Amino acid sequence: MQQKWYQATELEVDSLGQNLHFYMETIEVSRLSALAFFAAGEERYKGERFYWQNREKTMTLVGLGHAHTIQNNEKNNRFDAVEAEWKRLTKNCVKGQAELQPILFGGFTFDPQNNVDGEWTDFPEAYFALATYQLVLRDDKAYVSIHLIASAAEADGQLEALRKERNHLIHAAQVKEVKMYAKPEITNYFEPYKDPYLASIDQVTALIKAKKADKVVIARSLALQFKEQVTSPQVLAQIIHEQPESYLFGLEWQDLLFFGASPERLVKVENGRAYSSCVAGSIQRGKTAEEDEAYGQSLLNDPKNGGEHQYVVDMIAETFRKNCVEMKIPDGPRLLKIRDIQHLFTPVEGQLNNEATILQLTKHLHPTPALGGVPRKEAMIAIRKYEPMNRGLYAAPIGWLDAEGNGEFAVAIRSAALLKDKAYLYAGGGIVADSEPQSEYEETLVKFRPMLRALGGQVHE
Repeated sequence: MQQKWYQATELEVDSLGQNLHFYMETIEVSRLSALAFFAAGEERYKGERFYWQNREKTMTLVGLGHAHTIQNNEKNNRFDAVEAEWKRLTKNCVKGQAELQPILFGGFTFDPQNNVDGEWTDFPEAYFALATYQLVLRDDKAYVSIHLIASAAEADGQLEALRKERNHLIHAAQVKEVKMYAKPEITNYFEPYKDPYLASIDQVTALIKAKKADKVVIARSLALQFKEQVTSPQVLAQIIHEQPESYLFGLEWQDLLFFGASPERLVKVENGRAYSSCVAGSIQRGKTAEEDEAYGQSLLNDPKNGGEHQYVVDMIAETFRKNCVEMKIPDGPRLLKIRDIQHLFTPVEGQLNNEATILQLTKHLHPTPALGGVPRKEAMIAIRKYEPMNRGLYAAPIGWLDAEGNGEFAVAIRSAALLKDKAYLYAGGGIVADSEPQSEYEETLVKFRPMLRALGGQVHE
C-alpha cells in the first residue's frame, strides 16, 4: 500500500471538556474506490458513516466512525448552534491547506416543528458528524485523515490503534475485489397518505384562490417492502452508477440511511465566493432527441412553471443581495437535464461580505420557494396543516463545511430513507391556483423514478 505521510496536528479544545485535544493526522494514498472505503466500514461503523459526491465529480467525501457529533433540537437557532460549536472545535486549525481540513458533514431537518411519528421519529433537528476516518478524493488525489478528540494522556495509545485500523481499511478498499451489488428485491409497494395527499391539493388551491398564499409545495411518500434487509453500500452503488450527473449523498443515523441523487445545489462557498442554483419548474424527458427538445421548449415557455421558477430566483437573489458585496445572475433560465426529468435552472453567484458564512446563507435560503412555497411563513403553515407526513431530511439542506468556512449544501430531493427491509421515497410539487390533484400526483411519480429504479422498482417509461 503506497502512502505518503502528510501532517499530524494537535490542537487544544478546552471548551469541549477538561484538557481535551483535537488530533488530526492526514496521509495521501493511492487512489481508491470511495464506495469500497465506505463498505470497508460495514461491520464496525454501520450507522456512523456518510458519503458525498458533488455534481461536477471533482470532490468525493466518505466518513467512517464518529470522532465528534454536533446535534441539537434548537428549532430556529439550530444553524447558529452548529456553527458556534464547529468554530469552537476548529478555531486553532491550520488555514490555507484544503487537504488538511477537518470536514463536518450532515443536515438539518425540513421543519423542526413537525412531530409526526414515523421513520423520522427522534431524528435530531440538526445532525452533523466529524468522522474518525475521513477520505477525500479531490483533484485526482486521495487523502485519508484520522480525527481524535482525547486527553493527552490517552492520545498516544488511541492514535496508534487508529493508525493500524486506518491501514486495514485502506488495504481493504484498495485490494479486495470491487463488489458488484445486486438491486434489492421488492415484495410490496404501498402509498401512505395517498387520499389525504390528493385531498390536500384541493385544500391548498382553495387557500391560494382565497389569496392566503401564492404557492405551497405539498409532498408525499412511497413505501417499499423488501424481501430481505438492504445495506447502505448496496443502494449507494446503484445511485453512483445510475445518477452520475447529480449530487450523491448518504447519511447514516442508527438504523436509518438517508440517501439520494439531487440535481439542486442550495449553496456553495469557496474562498469567500458563494454560489446557488435556482431549480424549479419541471417536465419529463422525451423518448427521442426531438421529443426531448419539444418538451424542453414547452417548459421554457410555460407560464405556470416560469412563475414557479421566478419565485425561487427572486428569493435567492434577495438573500444574496443581503449577504454579498456584489452578485451575478443571468437574465433568464436555461434547462437542466438529468436522467428522468428536466428543470428550469438559473445560477446565482456573489462575493460574501465579512459577516456572511455558509451556514448563515443556508439558514436564510431554507426552505426555498421550490420546496416550501410563497410567502414562506404562510406556505409553511399550510404544509403543517395539510401535508400528513414528516419530511425529515427530505427537501432540506444536506452537505459539508470545513474549518475555513468552505463547503457545499444540496437540497435533499430525489431522496429516500432506508430502514432495514423498508424504504420510504419522497417527492413533491408546487401547488398554485390552477393545480389539479391527478396531474400533481403523476408529477410525483416521475420524481420517484431515480430512487425507485435504484431500489429495484419497476419504472414504466
